[in-house]
Amino acid sequence: MAEPLAPTEIRALARLLGEMNYYELLHLRPDAGSADVKRAYHATTRVFHPDANRALEPELQEAVRRIAMRVSEAYSVLRDPRRRRAYDLRLSEDGRIRMQLAEASNEAGRRDASERGGRTREGQRFYKMAMADLKRHDYAAAARNLQTALTFEPDNALFREQLAAARSKGV
Repeated sequence: MAEPLAPTEIRALARLLGEMNYYELLHLRPDAGSADVKRAYHATTRVFHPDANRALEPELQEAVRRIAMRVSEAYSVLRDPRRRRAYDLRLSEDGRIRMQLAEASNEAGRRDASERGGRTREGQRFYKMAMADLKRHDYAAAARNLQTALTFEPDNALFREQLAAARSKGV
């Protein structure tokens, strides 16, 4: 079993909990691999497991419980690549450091669906035309249609990737 933290460390971490993103909480770099996420989660969980801290006074047990819950929340988001991408995007866009599991799953699903075929009817239409162009190896037409699709959905990463690929093949 991991060595327990000192009461002052537990109090300090509990105070900082609302300011720490999931990577900071698990002592991970944002580019950490899935094995690193799992290892960090298990190491952190051992430190904050209720059995490892049952000798603490009730105030500290409550702080440990809150920390353990946040650690589980972080792991639930970071272990799944789709949820993690949604979390990373949110973190970079607006700096919000928390994302509930259901919210992460919904956001990941929404982003995947929008990037597969587009969010707007016009974006979807031009994307489909571009995919048909690509099948015919008409890279110039595909690039034009993808460029048009991007005018309707400028933030669609899939459209941008496909446009870059069409342009590179058409050169």
